[in-house]
Amino acid sequence: MDKSWLIPAGALALAALTAGCSSVPYAQRMQQRQAAYAAAAGAPVRSFSYFSLYSWEPLSDTELAVYTRPNQAYLLDLGGCQDLMFANTIGLTSSINQVTVGFDKVLTGRHSFPCTITGIRPVDVKSLKIAQEKQRKIEAAARSAAPPAAKN
Repeated sequence: MDKSWLIPAGALALAALTAGCSSVPYAQRMQQRQAAYAAAAGAPVRSFSYFSLYSWEPLSDTELAVYTRPNQAYLLDLGGCQDLMFANTIGLTSSINQVTVGFDKVLTGRHSFPCTITGIRPVDVKSLKIAQEKQRKIEAAARSAAPPAAKN
């Protein structure tokens, strides 16, 4: 009997379990991430140099953070991108190693329409990481003394 389906099913169950353990609702976490990226984003630029995609993070169907290196990121504004939040992979079009506003697009799959890039803002990755660390801080308080044990 083929049990190859067990690994993906187990991974999915683990992801659902860890997502369920979070005390912050998904929509609120997404808003915090969007706000952190917006605060760390600089003034709009017309284009950026692009040789390869290091990482990416969808923030909504109109915003995407792309990392060209571990310490270099850009916040892309998109003209609506239906499948972005569910895409397993993305691609960027470019011309002569430049991604340009209004000309280049984000690709989310064979059956999806390309998403036009309507804005590009460089992200200060250091300040973004500081903001993300602040969000991760946990307020800890000492437990009060346990009540005396009940006598039988």
